[in-house]
Amino acid sequence: MAISKKTPTDYLAILIATGGGAGFMPKAPGTAGALVGVLVYLGMQSAGASAYFLHAILLILFAGTLAAYRVENFWGHDSQRIVIDEVVGQMIAYSLAGKTQLSTVSIIVGFALFRFFDIKKPFPIRRLEGLPGGVGVMADDVGAGVYALGVLTLLQHLFGI
Repeated sequence: MAISKKTPTDYLAILIATGGGAGFMPKAPGTAGALVGVLVYLGMQSAGASAYFLHAILLILFAGTLAAYRVENFWGHDSQRIVIDEVVGQMIAYSLAGKTQLSTVSIIVGFALFRFFDIKKPFPIRRLEGLPGGVGVMADDVGAGVYALGVLTLLQHLFGI
C-alpha cells in the first residue's frame, strides 16, 4: 500500500505499533521498545499512578494487538518495526514483582531478564509467535514478560533486590 493511500487510522496504528516511533531506531529497535516499557513504568511511578499499572498493560496490550494486526498489511508479520509487543512485555516483567516501587537494581535486572527471554524464546514462547495476526506478534513477548516476572520475583524474594 502506498503512503498516499494510508488513512489517519493507519497512521495511528503505526504510531502505536512502533511504540511512539521507537521501532524506527536503525539498530536494536526491540531494545528501544523495551526501554519505552521502562519509561512507562517510571512515568507512572513518578506520577503516583502505579495503582493503574495493570490497567495500562491491558490497554496497551489491546491497542497494540489491533495496531500490529493493521500494520502487518504494510510491513508483514512481526516486522522489527513493530515494538509495542516489547513495550508490553517489559511492563509485564514489572507488573507484580514488588509490592512497592521497584529498586534501581530490580528495574535493571527486570530489563535484562525480559530482553534475555525475548531473544532466546524458551519453550513454549517460540511457538506463540507463530499465532496469526496481532495476537502472534504480541503473544511471544507477553510470554517473555511472564518468564521475566517470575525470575525477577524469585530474585527479589531470595536476595531482596
